[in-house]
Amino acid sequence: MKIAKGSSSWILAAFIAGLIFLFLTLIVSLPNVRFISLFVAIVMFSKTIVFIIFFRDPDRTIAKGIVASADGKIREITNLKDDDVGDCIRISTFMNLYNVHVNRLPLDGIVKSVTHISGVHLPAFKKESEKNERVITIVDTKIGTIKIIQIAGTLARRIVPYIKKGDKLKKGDKIGIIRFGSRVDVYLPAKKIKNINVKIADMVKAGETSIGKNND
Repeated sequence: MKIAKGSSSWILAAFIAGLIFLFLTLIVSLPNVRFISLFVAIVMFSKTIVFIIFFRDPDRTIAKGIVASADGKIREITNLKDDDVGDCIRISTFMNLYNVHVNRLPLDGIVKSVTHISGVHLPAFKKESEKNERVITIVDTKIGTIKIIQIAGTLARRIVPYIKKGDKLKKGDKIGIIRFGSRVDVYLPAKKIKNINVKIADMVKAGETSIGKNND
């Protein structure tokens, strides 16, 4: 199973800790210490399995049209005016712990900027999550400027970008991961969108689900 870039250390740390406490279980003679050591070892090995599942990074067959940036459930589709994109459609995807958390680019483009903003860690589905830690990526594409915002949630403690300003990327390329993270918003220029292929509560996969079609 392929593991997401920048995540191997989490898995290795939990596994090594499990081995250490398992070793203590075998060498100590005090029953209480052995019990505690065994319990901690089980917890660490369990975390190792959880981390492997959480940080998995499966290969994807990239769909036609505009593709989803994140795995998860569509929670919001809104028309609004954005300072960077102008009149746009915002599609918000909420990721649960069992979703793949590697995020991908919706269209071919050149990265104009990648901006990290520190913040709090509120539940990502609440309106107050606008104050959360986030990474804002702005990309020049054939349909104009698009914006992807990766938003941390309650459990998320770090957003790790894989890209930088000036990178030329293909649709479906990996742009980063939100560790234990929570929501991705995609802003698309409204006048360039022919139709949106998803609706609220739909389940999508990054790169593999077409969320819309642009005007040809």
